[in-house]
Amino acid sequence: MRMAAERGLELELDSAGTGDWHVGEPPYGPMQAAGRARGYDLSQLRARQVSVSDFNDFDMILAMDGQNLRDLRALQPEGARAELGMFTQHLNGGDVPDPYHTRDFDGALALVEEAAERLLDALVS
Repeated sequence: MRMAAERGLELELDSAGTGDWHVGEPPYGPMQAAGRARGYDLSQLRARQVSVSDFNDFDMILAMDGQNLRDLRALQPEGARAELGMFTQHLNGGDVPDPYHTRDFDGALALVEEAAERLLDALVS
């Protein structure tokens, strides 16, 4: 949110998974620690699963990897307004490696920050 605010943008942002794993739970402890080290407080976040209404409540829904993008496309109702794409579409278009598996929480956050900067630059240009 602070990156958007620095550009004078008011955005409604949310996060949701395509599966129901960990619904209602806070982010994984090592991810919270990596976030704190970068100035983010993730402690109030709770996991939720994407819902059909999300496809009309949001203008964009961005996936962190190709499998989730395919899952989102399968879930998206016909005629829904949300544009689907990769979170990294203005960076390299590739997957954000899942830090739960790679254990590289700081690297994942660095990639997310860079992709977010590029996305916001594209939104204001």
